[in-house]
Amino acid sequence: MWVTFGIVLLGVLAYALERISIELTSAAVLATLLVFFQLFTPENSTNLDARSLLSGFSDPALITIMALLAVGQGIFQTGALEGPTQRIGSYLETYPKRTLFAVFFVAFTISMFMNNTPVVVMFIPILSSMALQLRGSASQYMMPLSFICILAGMTTLVGSSTNILVAGVLERLTDETIGFFEPAWPGMILAFIGVTYIIVMSKWLLPRRTLVLNERAHTGQQYIAEIRIVPGHPLDGVAPRAGLFPSLKTMTVRMIRRGDRKLLPPFDEPLQAEDILTVSTTRRSLEKLLSSRPKYLEGMLSISGFDESPKNGSARMAISETVVAPGSRMIGRTIEQAGFRRQTGCLVLGIQRRSHMIREGMLNIRLQAGDVLLLFGFVPQIEAMRDSRDLVLLDWATRDLPDIRRAAAARIIFALVILAAAFGWLPIVHAAFGGATLMIATGCLNVRQAFRSFDTKIFMLIGAAFAMGIALENTGGAAYLAHGVVNALQDFGPQILIGGLFLLVAIMTNLLSNSATAILFAPIAISIADATGIDPKILVLTVLFAANCSFATPIAYQTNLLVLGPGHYRFFDFCRFGIPLILLLWVSYVILLPYVYGPL
Repeated sequence: MWVTFGIVLLGVLAYALERISIELTSAAVLATLLVFFQLFTPENSTNLDARSLLSGFSDPALITIMALLAVGQGIFQTGALEGPTQRIGSYLETYPKRTLFAVFFVAFTISMFMNNTPVVVMFIPILSSMALQLRGSASQYMMPLSFICILAGMTTLVGSSTNILVAGVLERLTDETIGFFEPAWPGMILAFIGVTYIIVMSKWLLPRRTLVLNERAHTGQQYIAEIRIVPGHPLDGVAPRAGLFPSLKTMTVRMIRRGDRKLLPPFDEPLQAEDILTVSTTRRSLEKLLSSRPKYLEGMLSISGFDESPKNGSARMAISETVVAPGSRMIGRTIEQAGFRRQTGCLVLGIQRRSHMIREGMLNIRLQAGDVLLLFGFVPQIEAMRDSRDLVLLDWATRDLPDIRRAAAARIIFALVILAAAFGWLPIVHAAFGGATLMIATGCLNVRQAFRSFDTKIFMLIGAAFAMGIALENTGGAAYLAHGVVNALQDFGPQILIGGLFLLVAIMTNLLSNSATAILFAPIAISIADATGIDPKILVLTVLFAANCSFATPIAYQTNLLVLGPGHYRFFDFCRFGIPLILLLWVSYVILLPYVYGPL
């Protein structure tokens, strides 16, 4: 038992110091336990062989987490939530406070039902843009975004990977289960208290640091692009007002091609299907259209008959920029004459020429040296242009785009996973694994993208934490710790005992990680329940809520690491804003115990 304690303590210190990678630390812990218990097997113990110690890698809880990460990646990859969030941002200028509230409310709601990491990834650029428009500091919004998503994760079984792990330990050791919405009542109370603290104290405890922006990304450099109005297009039948089209407020329409006719501004005829609009707009506006409006994407791709299917079936769509090189064979030719799509496999979305304003169809423009071409294609096709002598690829300008044509399928699959788990139609592992499979089968993800969504740190950390937990259980270490906590606090009553467990787990989750802390302390909580007669589900839920209090350090949870850079935070910023929040939630939980769970 004492050797096991030593191995666990060294593992915890290695995780906290992070001088060695999490993956290597996890592998070292596993290797040490495997070798030690092979040489020194305790008497009357059959659960410390390799099969048992490595069982965490096949545990349904870990499979569920990996599957939910793939489902979340499918949502992210298809941009299924980008359209709604961008529409929210459009109200910012008129209703800034209401819009900010709406953005955080949407982030909170989504984080209740899916892993909060992709949610934070999705909302970081939105809040960065909002901070720029409001002439504020992104540091005022980034940490609240992470904390609010963590608080939302407390409220349902799938809101956080921690919840699934704790529920798995409870089911394995007691045959009891935690329902999908069972954490909701105490979790919503804690979330309300936490969100109130964030709203009130953020202006006092958060720094105001200017976000350094990429100057080129925010310039208003104009491209000439073309939009084809396909059947069912949002612009089909739209009439101009005072010669302009209000629906295209971020673009300037310079010409409309209608069959053999050319219509020039000011316009007085409604738009029709098969019209081709030559517009002047920025790259950002084009990216927003391609990321949120499927019919715009379909119309722009259909102009040149772009092949939607990559040859290898596993490529990502991307947008990039390239410059026509001096001496290029394409100079003096149009895009079609140069055989651009045939040679590169990419579609030219727009052309930028600084010498003069162009008013003619993009495909009729003869290229000149120095022209900047805005490209759309699959990543391997874009990367292949690095060796071209005719074009200079701007690598830094390459950005992946979501495949929004499959966004509807991703939303349906996501909804089915949540409904199946919430209403008990399927166990959560079945629903999550089935959802991940459907994401791949419907093309929302390819196999490589699905495997890239698996976080190796989480995978190795959970596997090692399971092994440490099993070792503690089977050597008597968990029972020893449980009796120590009980002996120290039992004279003060169950309320103080549960409060002491909450505080201990909350401290450890900020030094180690929420997943590892949850797995290590869930068996200890059940041992405490056996020793005191307290309902084990109450103690396991206490571990669940405390392990989610990952607010005091940036290393405590991955969403904190995600906002560290965009918010320009320092390590101490999390301590200053997060420690009071943890103490507030701890005191609130202890006070609310008899009201939430009844007599203890």
